[in-house]
Amino acid sequence: MKKFITTLKNIWSIDDLRNKITFTLMLLFIYRLGSYIVLPGIDPNKLTNLSNSASGGVLGLLDAFVGGAFSKASIFALGIMPYISASIFMQLMTILVPQMAKVQKEGDSGRKKINQWTRYLTVLVTAFQAAAYIGYLKSPANAEAIIEAYSGFFWVSTVVVLTVGTLFVMWLGEKITDKGLGNGTSIIIMIGILARFPQAIGQEWSARIANRGAGGLLLMLVEILFLVGIIMGLIMLVQGTRKVPVEYAKQVVGNRQMGGARNFLPLKVNAAGVMPIIFAQAILFLPTIFSGFTGEGWARYFTDHTSVVYMIVYSVCVIAFTFLYTALIFNPKQMADELKRNNGFIPGVKPGQPTADYIGTIMDRITLPGAVLLALVGILPGIFQLVFGMQQGFSSFFGGTSLLIMVGVILDTLQQIETQLLMRQYDGLMNSGRIQGRQAVASGM
Repeated sequence: MKKFITTLKNIWSIDDLRNKITFTLMLLFIYRLGSYIVLPGIDPNKLTNLSNSASGGVLGLLDAFVGGAFSKASIFALGIMPYISASIFMQLMTILVPQMAKVQKEGDSGRKKINQWTRYLTVLVTAFQAAAYIGYLKSPANAEAIIEAYSGFFWVSTVVVLTVGTLFVMWLGEKITDKGLGNGTSIIIMIGILARFPQAIGQEWSARIANRGAGGLLLMLVEILFLVGIIMGLIMLVQGTRKVPVEYAKQVVGNRQMGGARNFLPLKVNAAGVMPIIFAQAILFLPTIFSGFTGEGWARYFTDHTSVVYMIVYSVCVIAFTFLYTALIFNPKQMADELKRNNGFIPGVKPGQPTADYIGTIMDRITLPGAVLLALVGILPGIFQLVFGMQQGFSSFFGGTSLLIMVGVILDTLQQIETQLLMRQYDGLMNSGRIQGRQAVASGM
């Protein structure tokens, strides 16, 4: 405890770090405040049906990402998610389209062009999702919340307000990244997820005590232990690496000997990070959008994450996208060329193409268990809800995108804080070892 208090004092004593933390908290407060501002033309006293219909399945996940703003019909109802979708699309285009890759390699000017195109695409995606959200609000179950006298202006005003709200949240994320602490987009998503955690615990506690009495308290403790164990396992999955030994040939430069060192090439077990789960959620989210967020007909199979159909399709999508995204971002040929250019080699493997084949084989072997574990993490909320009969909101914290994003973002933020401490000759956050952040989560976001 004394070490923890000392670390907090060291963090607060650094002016730059203190200013970044204060600035980040201020912008996050503005974001959370805006989540409670209801759209024009909506009666907030009649949103009960909207909250109930958005409490499960994919809609419940979307509501969790935006901190409950979706079920409150807030001006931030779509949150940062349209920007995430546009960013993912542009990231894939820079990998698949040579012209886009060429623009990205132009340095700062190329990145500015990509960012500008991403913003334009965000406007289009937000307008499309806003139209679908209006259809959801006008469904028979939720139509009573719309004020009759305002119905003539509702469509236009809602599209404009939701688009502006998403652009404002995107601006907040960029400001946090520039002048705050951590990746702003990822932190905004994490805060939206954490905002529902106290309410989820309260609902689960009330349900357990009401149904089982003292036995419910014991079951609640068992669930908490499972949650801690899942978080520990997820940290291992996020940070797990396969270290490939690499040696560098000795070189004599002038009167100095260079190289000759032995190092390791770390290959991530989960190199794709959270992206496969996001892709899988996006695929399963499409039927809901085309059904007007109502989840009727065949779309109902993709709104209930406890159904066997949902789990099977979801798992297959996660495993397939893990291999696909890893193949897109991981280039063993480029790594082999870099090793050869720096006079490095893997013991027992010839430089060049044999090294690329060797690295690719190892990556394929460790990607399979990583993909299976990632798929298991994705369906854990549904499994726990079926086995323990827990509440929908509380079960969402037992895996899936929510928990994976929280673990990755927290590790990345703690790594930045530790770097600031070590740069100023302070002790790190831990007595032994260093925190390894998950940069892939932040950059992928």
